[in-house]
Amino acid sequence: MLLNLFSVELWERFSFYGMQGILAYYMYYSVTEGGLGIETGTALGIVGAYGGGVYLSTILGAWVADRLLGSEKVLFYSAILIMAGHLSLALIPGAAGLAIGLILIGVGSGGLKANATSLVGTLYAKDDERRDAGFSIFYMGINIGGLVGPLATGWLQVTWGFHVGFAAAAVGMALGLLQYGLTRKNLPESAHLIPNPLPAKSYGKVGALAGAAVVLIVAAVVLKLITAENLKWIIVTVVILATIAYFAVILANKTVTGVDRSRVYSFIPLFIASAVFWSLFQQQFTVVALYADKRLDRNVFGWEMPASWVTSINPVFIIILAGVFAAVWTKWGARQPGTPVKFAVSLMVMGLAYLAFIPFAGMAAVPMLAIVVILLLFTVAELMLSPVGLSLATKLAPAAFKTQMVALFFLSVSLGTAMSGVLAQWYDPANESPYFMVIGLVSIGFGVLLLVGQKPIKKLMAGVL
Repeated sequence: MLLNLFSVELWERFSFYGMQGILAYYMYYSVTEGGLGIETGTALGIVGAYGGGVYLSTILGAWVADRLLGSEKVLFYSAILIMAGHLSLALIPGAAGLAIGLILIGVGSGGLKANATSLVGTLYAKDDERRDAGFSIFYMGINIGGLVGPLATGWLQVTWGFHVGFAAAAVGMALGLLQYGLTRKNLPESAHLIPNPLPAKSYGKVGALAGAAVVLIVAAVVLKLITAENLKWIIVTVVILATIAYFAVILANKTVTGVDRSRVYSFIPLFIASAVFWSLFQQQFTVVALYADKRLDRNVFGWEMPASWVTSINPVFIIILAGVFAAVWTKWGARQPGTPVKFAVSLMVMGLAYLAFIPFAGMAAVPMLAIVVILLLFTVAELMLSPVGLSLATKLAPAAFKTQMVALFFLSVSLGTAMSGVLAQWYDPANESPYFMVIGLVSIGFGVLLLVGQKPIKKLMAGVL
């Protein structure tokens, strides 16, 4: 079954990264170039806010799975929403198609991500030393899709236009949906369980709250309290408030034991470290996307490579190295470094990646090899934190919050992704060094702090590696 979930996630990531690889360009390219002509800073902020919104919606997907439908059904219906979103981007022109498409993809991706990860967790016992290795293999499937998606949509975009590129993303999601539909019956019985069913008498109250939330959001947009310019800050604020509320709800739940509560507390500093990491890593779709378009020499034997293809460099390295990391964790077994150490090293490597931009500041055309080396560092940092963090969330989760604990990890990704849009507004291609230096040193500083605090964190983890 790992192979089946691997394949579903591969096609979903093909569609998601294929679309996201050309999203910023679609927004800030001029109308004559097939884009929407949105101001560059605003466009990058929207990309960050959208990415943050995707991971924020994992809360909704996880709650529906844990209280209403179970992970397996939520994954299936979410895939349908994603496909509809890509079709909207492909078929509906202008800002209307952009808004409808991003909302559908955002909600669908949030539902799919947390539940696909949770379903992988059902394949292993909590103390199975193959668990991190299994998640690393699953993570490789994510990145095969992340590799092929931008290559396909990027080539189609420069050849036939943005809407054809978005259509290719829709086809990829359709293939993933078909594959999952044919194999979903083979999942273990635990994948179909609803861990904490919502009482029938509460359905009306929940429905009323959901309707009120939709009305408030629509009213805020109509009254221009939510705009394209401030969307990134709104997402950041909502994620911070949601995070505080989520930790409070889990810790206050009467079914959570003392050991479980200790483990949830241990997740707080790791959550912060994860958010810092993703605020740098997700700049692949904001600052690095702009860098690839404006600063990079993309000429290969007289042919100009699509800027979006830079998005595929990181997945290439993931595919090469994910198996290596999985093998190392498996071989070391109980001797492997604990999660706090892995996270700390990840942050320090990520900081070094940003410092590596500095020697090329002011260069007329940055050589392709430079971005390849920098994204190799991105990849090493990612493999030390992302699949490990997914695995950790399933191991630290109290029984009643299995999928929602995974959603809590994705909230850290949401916060970091939204911050990648916020940080992008301070990037100046004409004066790059201060930006890259501050970002790099802050990341290294957080890594050092986490390394210093690893012992009390491990104590709170109560036996979880």
